[in-house]
Amino acid sequence: MVTLTYMPTDHVPVLAAEVIRETDPRPGETVIDCTFGGGGHARLLAERIGVAGTLIGIDRDPAAADRFEQVAAEAPCEMRFLRADFDSALAELVAEGVEPDVVLFDFGVSSMQIDAWERGFSYSFDAPLDMRMDPDAGLSARMVVNEWPESRIAEALRNYADERHARSIARRIVERRPLTTTAELVEAVRDGLPPSARFGRGNPAKRTFQAIRIAVNRELEAIDAALPEAWEMLAPGGRLAAISFHSLEDRRVKRFLADRARGCVCPPELPVCRCGLEPEAKLLTRGGLVPSPGELAENPRSASARLRVARKLGGVEG
Repeated sequence: MVTLTYMPTDHVPVLAAEVIRETDPRPGETVIDCTFGGGGHARLLAERIGVAGTLIGIDRDPAAADRFEQVAAEAPCEMRFLRADFDSALAELVAEGVEPDVVLFDFGVSSMQIDAWERGFSYSFDAPLDMRMDPDAGLSARMVVNEWPESRIAEALRNYADERHARSIARRIVERRPLTTTAELVEAVRDGLPPSARFGRGNPAKRTFQAIRIAVNRELEAIDAALPEAWEMLAPGGRLAAISFHSLEDRRVKRFLADRARGCVCPPELPVCRCGLEPEAKLLTRGGLVPSPGELAENPRSASARLRVARKLGGVEG
């Protein structure tokens, strides 16, 4: 059983016990937290790797950089922070020859970003349309809804949120331009839905906000680029862990790790293997891990989280 020691923080790390148990960080190891956020996971990882270890935090949000300074001041290990998209930061670390023992991703928007109403991530607050994880980035939600053609908005709603009413919602968004606030976007979405879809479980604008946020921050493209980079740089015996919050993220992680855990691909009727392929990974969490009932009670936002972890073969097994 993993015992966790939480340092004072208003950030609740999702699946924290499971992350520590499955990645099993050890004294002196190097850990990369690719989505530092509030530093909740990083604090726990730093405790495990101790004074001889190194923790590298990555995040594009300047608020995370401020939180990193607080965590680093109390952490027992060497700490380093890169303010960048995790795919570009990992590419930089690969060029430096860094070989981490643990790489952690915690995909999606953080609770701190949602709760900062002025950032425009939430449909629960009336705020300027923004949704940029990096406030210095060029593309914002306001630009998407006001400048993209209707067809491109509808495509984003379908591809990034499986929105069944993507076409009618996109049409209403274009008809109501200019949209400048989250409340105006919510109303446009409601108007684009049939009456039967306006009432029910959750806010009807949830899918639209998810899709626009993913488009603004090129989240799926970053995952597709970062997973191979992280795996390539991982030391033999190292562990890669990823927490996903919706099927678009989890599907990518599941497929990526499954491909590396797969060995021979020869037809079963062949008496001997001719492809010569050997598995690169051992899956440590088949099917993925989800929050316990206790965590769900304490942190309802963790409900959709799923953790997948794999070990890179070639090191000391155990």
